[in-house]
Amino acid sequence: MITAPFEYRRAGSVEEAISLLGEGGEDAKLIAGGHSLLPLMKLRLAAPTTLIDIGGIGGMDSIEADGGGVRIGALTRHVTLQNSDELGVVQAVAAGIADQQVRNRGTIGGSIAHGDPASDLPTAMLALEATFNASGPSGERQIAAGEFFQDYLTTALEPQEVLTSIDIPSLDFGWGYEKFTRRAEDWAMVGVVALVKDDDVRVAFTNMGSTALRGTAVEDALRGQSLDESSIAAAAEKAADGTEPPGDLNATPEYKAHQTRVLTKRALTTAAS
Repeated sequence: MITAPFEYRRAGSVEEAISLLGEGGEDAKLIAGGHSLLPLMKLRLAAPTTLIDIGGIGGMDSIEADGGGVRIGALTRHVTLQNSDELGVVQAVAAGIADQQVRNRGTIGGSIAHGDPASDLPTAMLALEATFNASGPSGERQIAAGEFFQDYLTTALEPQEVLTSIDIPSLDFGWGYEKFTRRAEDWAMVGVVALVKDDDVRVAFTNMGSTALRGTAVEDALRGQSLDESSIAAAAEKAADGTEPPGDLNATPEYKAHQTRVLTKRALTTAAS
């Protein structure tokens, strides 16, 4: 379908993007790769009056070592993540996003800022306890991943803020990633990220609520436990506890809950090994 009319502006810097957001008001939206926003615009589910293109801003598409972790620029494309062996679970998650054409254009910042609970990268960022760096009229601030995703397509970013980079404190985990789709390259019907390092066990879910979610019931069940077949199986049975999976054309909430239990067991088993 054809989008509603809009004005196109191109920002040459983060500061200019912030200024243009202020000029455009609440109906101005940022765009980088476009694979989150444009489909909504074509369906007339979103109708911004101004699109501000930040895809050409320099210095925001790098991956840099930062202490024991990494800093990833918000304009880093999925294909770059996909080809970066040092990124572990982030590489695996990025490689499973849609198809290669989408991965060639989509950006990590766009995916995170969009806040879709069926999107893959927010789940990985939640499990990795990443911090998101944002710039706005009041300066820069840091937002923990656990506080960033607030509701369906709603994040903690203020209207005039620009997500500039993502800090991941550590990638030194055993990890497992499982994603169930009706067809290859679809959105995740359910996805699970599991991370294991010594006594630190983390689990996060895709599409099991209005945002990406931590699997706190599973984490609590495994706290202080050795990760063997029996403990993992028992903990995985709690995977759907506290979640509210949405029913849709692909699956009922009950089916998604079942899939989450199955995929959690698989992801934890892989991570523990």
